Amino acid sequence: MKVRFFAAAAAATGVEEQQVDLAGSVVTLADLSTLLVTSYPDSASSSTPPLAEILTRCSFLVNEVSTRDLTVALKPGDVVDVLPPFAGG
Repeated sequence: MKVRFFAAAAAATGVEEQQVDLAGSVVTLADLSTLLVTSYPDSASSSTPPLAEILTRCSFLVNEVSTRDLTVALKPGDVVDVLPPFAGG
């Protein structure tokens, strides 16, 4: 599965994209969030909060479909976009 980070999430992780191997297991968006917080416990940017704090305000796209439902099941080949709130118009 591909996870893409945008805006503050990218700043907090220090990467724009990460491959996650699901190894054939059933994983939810909540499970993925826990894995990401474990993988990035500290912010890569001194001016950005850690990912754990940012994820509480994020919305997600799973295969280009918007969701905030953390019980959504994910599978290999999915693309998950992590979208913090954006400012501006």
